[in-house]
Amino acid sequence: MPEGDTVFRLAIRLRKSLDGRKLKRGDLRVPAHATDALDGMRVIEHETHGKHLLTRFDSGLTLHTHLRMEGSWTVTSPGRKLPHAVLSDARVILEVDGGPTAYGLKLPVVDLLPTNAENDVVGHLGPDPLRSDWSAQEAVRRLDQDLDRRVAAALLDQRNIAGFGNLWANELCFLRGIHPDTAMSQVDVPALVTLGARCLRFSATQPGALQVTTGNTRKGQQHWVAGRAGKPCLRCGTAILVRPEVPGDPERRRTWWCPHCQPLRSS
Repeated sequence: MPEGDTVFRLAIRLRKSLDGRKLKRGDLRVPAHATDALDGMRVIEHETHGKHLLTRFDSGLTLHTHLRMEGSWTVTSPGRKLPHAVLSDARVILEVDGGPTAYGLKLPVVDLLPTNAENDVVGHLGPDPLRSDWSAQEAVRRLDQDLDRRVAAALLDQRNIAGFGNLWANELCFLRGIHPDTAMSQVDVPALVTLGARCLRFSATQPGALQVTTGNTRKGQQHWVAGRAGKPCLRCGTAILVRPEVPGDPERRRTWWCPHCQPLRSS
C-alpha cells in the first residue's frame, strides 16, 4: 500500500537516478500541463512530506505528485524504454541526458508549481516522522484536538500526522491493543505517536522491512491484522474481523481487528 514509507523509499530511488542531472526530456502527460516542457532543467532534489513527492528543479519549479492507490514509478537504465503497452500509462517522463529515465505511471496527481508555492499543496499536512522537522509534540497536540474521534480515523487524517495510511492505522491499533473505534479520549496519545513514528522510520529505512509489521517476512505473516480477515490472530488465534468501507463516509475505511486482543471498551 502506498503510504509515507513507500514514498520515502521511492524518493531515495529517484535521487540516485535523477538528482544533480540535466533532463534531456521532461514530459508531463496530463491536460493541465501538456504544453509544459521540462527539457533542459536540472533536477535539484527530491523531498517527501507524508505521501506527497516533491521533485525540485533549478528553474524554480517543483513537480508535485501523489501515488494514491493506483500510481507508481519505474526507472529504466540508459538506452532502454518501456514497452508501448505500458508507456501509454505514463503521466510523467523524466529522461536524464545520457542516463536513466524515470516514468510516473497512472499518477492521479501531477502538479507543476513554483517551488516557493509548495505550501499550497502540502501546507495542510501534519508533521511527518520521516522528515527532519518532525515534532512528536505537535502530532500529539493535533490528535488531542478532537477527543471524540475514532482512533483509526484520527490516524488516517493527514492533517494530524502525515504518512500513515490504512495499513499502518490498523496495525498500530493492534500493536497498542486498541479497538479501531476507540475514542481518542481513551488513548494514550503520546505512546501511540512514539510507536507510530518508530515503526514508520524502521519500515522506511531498513532493508527488507517495508511494511512488515510482525517481523516475519513469510507470505501471510507480514501483518498482524491488515488483510487477514477470517484468519487466526498471530498472537491469540482468534479469527480476525473486518468491516468493509462505508460508502460516502471517508472515515470508515476498511478496518481489521482482533476482537480478543483489541476489545472495544465502554467509555
